[in-house]
Amino acid sequence: SSFQLWGNAIKEPGFLLPILVITLGTILAAGLYGERYKRRRFSQLIKSLTLAQIVLILIAYLYQPGVFVSRSTFLLAWFFSIVLVLTGRLIAEQVITSLRHQGKVTRKIFLIGSPQDTLIAKIALKLVSNQEFEIRGQLDLSLKENYDRWPKILEEISEEGLGEVFVCSWQSLGDRMEFYWSLKTVGIHLRFLPVGLNISSQVPHIEMIGGMPTIKFNPPAIVGSDFFLKRAFDFFVAGTIAILASPLLIIIAIAIKLDDPGPTFYKQTRVGLRGRHFKVWKFRTMVVNADQLMKELEAKNEIKGGVLFKMKEDPRITKVGKFLRRYSLDELPQLINVLIGEMSLVGPRPLPLRDVEGFKPHHFARQNVLPGITGLWQVSGRSNILDFENAFRLDMTYINNWSLLLDIQILFKTVKVVLGKEGAY
Repeated sequence: SSFQLWGNAIKEPGFLLPILVITLGTILAAGLYGERYKRRRFSQLIKSLTLAQIVLILIAYLYQPGVFVSRSTFLLAWFFSIVLVLTGRLIAEQVITSLRHQGKVTRKIFLIGSPQDTLIAKIALKLVSNQEFEIRGQLDLSLKENYDRWPKILEEISEEGLGEVFVCSWQSLGDRMEFYWSLKTVGIHLRFLPVGLNISSQVPHIEMIGGMPTIKFNPPAIVGSDFFLKRAFDFFVAGTIAILASPLLIIIAIAIKLDDPGPTFYKQTRVGLRGRHFKVWKFRTMVVNADQLMKELEAKNEIKGGVLFKMKEDPRITKVGKFLRRYSLDELPQLINVLIGEMSLVGPRPLPLRDVEGFKPHHFARQNVLPGITGLWQVSGRSNILDFENAFRLDMTYINNWSLLLDIQILFKTVKVVLGKEGAY
């Protein structure tokens, strides 16, 4: 089996090369070593590693004809190959992210467009790229004086080693084919960044029709094998946490009862996947009549746009409740929601009916996935983010770039943020 091959590789290092070639070769053949590791490619990674294990077993049979491979051995080898590859990718991403923060690994780019379009592009690139891009300049070619300067500027950016030029709007260009060939002749790639389309909640797919490229937009969602993989991960991790944290849950329940008369748990109707209503479980952190007092406090809402309600010094919060909120311990009962399939560990937060009623049409895209206990929004500032549009963009960034690795990263970062009490109230 593949385990026996690895054993032989330890005894005879010459066996290591074919094992690595087959495993890495199948991943490379599936196109999983491109610029981005997208969530839709996770299922391809599983298929590639499964194929690699089958090929390794065939080699084992050829090398040792009498070998017998049990199903448990195959499953263990398959499971550990996935764990090792994912761990390696996670470590590599962390190293690259660290190097980007130090400015050592970046993609130098140049922006073409109006000042307004390039400003939007800068915000978008900074939001989703994790400091991957280093913007070295910008130019509005719709102005004649700038267009006349373009050959000189192109020569300068080519000498500087820039690999890509992002065009934020075609309207800023005159002769588009001439512009394209001017870049191609010096080895610079052209990318189109359609900032004016406002498609943050859409997933684009390029289709060729009659030799012409067309862009098809689909609502973002985590579906198919990705959904079942995420669900299995949620069930296993949530179940493990619930068992390990059971003594803590009992202590919290007793503390709530001693601090303030009333129920231990608080259940509220929230909006989940595809707009379905469900009851979210939390430890009660407010006085019993908190919902009735809400109307009196609406005028003190600190969130711009009024979709969400946040108040730093909320008088409804109890003493124990303040401590629970500081460390997000009040969210632990939502493990029940995760186990029964109403929520995920990671995803956009489920919002109350009051908040959803204030949605604009594009906001409903965040309901195409299971809501989560934590998410990209929560680890990027928690209650410090006081603009719902920024929170929405973070939710869509998560959905559009989902992978199991991203979930694991967010969970680890959640622990760090909670212990550091960042943005908690």
